[in-house]
Amino acid sequence: MADKKSVINALNEALKEEMRRDEDVYIIGEDVAKMGGSWQITAGLLDEFGPDRAVDTPINEMSIVSMAVGEAALMGRRPVIEVMFADMLPYCYDSIINQAAKIHSWSGGDLKCPMVIRCAQGAGGGIGCHHSQSGEGWFMNVPGLKIISPSNPYDAKGLMKAAIRDDNPVLFFEHKALYHAMGDYPDDDFVVPIGKARRIKEGTDITIIASQLMLGFTQRVLPEIEKAGVNAEIIDPRTIKPFDEEMICESAAKTGKVLIIHENPKFGGPGAEMASVINEQCFGKLKKPIERLCGKEMVIPYGPSEWFCFPNAQEIAETAIKVAKE
Repeated sequence: MADKKSVINALNEALKEEMRRDEDVYIIGEDVAKMGGSWQITAGLLDEFGPDRAVDTPINEMSIVSMAVGEAALMGRRPVIEVMFADMLPYCYDSIINQAAKIHSWSGGDLKCPMVIRCAQGAGGGIGCHHSQSGEGWFMNVPGLKIISPSNPYDAKGLMKAAIRDDNPVLFFEHKALYHAMGDYPDDDFVVPIGKARRIKEGTDITIIASQLMLGFTQRVLPEIEKAGVNAEIIDPRTIKPFDEEMICESAAKTGKVLIIHENPKFGGPGAEMASVINEQCFGKLKKPIERLCGKEMVIPYGPSEWFCFPNAQEIAETAIKVAKE
């Protein structure tokens, strides 16, 4: 294992390694070349690969994604697009859901659309309702689209490499508050399979499914949960579409109690689909209804008050203990 590195380091290394491996891979977006990206994730790409493969664009997300869809589907290239904030994805909605996600099907399999759209999401900066949202739930109902939400450097690197090599369009959500999270990973080439969850901890009393920042909060209060006599199993889904039905349902059947936590609002969020699958596949093994702890149904305010919109660590501890003991 290498020394501990940040999510920023992991993503930067993944991009460089894949661009060296395949000359059809290139990065495109606002400020990704000369500036190295808003979080320095694309730093050094212009120097190593030149302006044809590290491409700065005007501030027009719709045009960026539309152009990349054409290059991916018609020219066989593998663009990695940076949309600076997930909140800007609605500008690109038609290109993503009506073009990129459908090209392989409506071409009768003749065309593919291997592209990755990277974007920063989530709370942590207090930067208001147009820059603090989580976007997974907006796109879950689109056939042909894959959705990834890593929570640590190992998964960020391995899943980015897997996404770039995938022949389908992939939305890759990076949490702003986790960019400086530290971790280690192998020096050699590795990928993390899309659609495989990670069991963080084995347990018997309750299954907690949490991703990104909510996973970090859960791990932070795990000693408090254990002190209350609760042996929790913790699962990081890692990929939202497809998600690992087998692991999630196996765990739910074992513990009989489930708590799903995410930043998206409860209505129509990723947890709703996970809860439905658990109910369909192992309802008879559940000891009580599935509980969801999610973002509130409200517009995110500017400043520190944004934290009132999302579950906090203490809420997670209290809810997990309550569900496990009922």
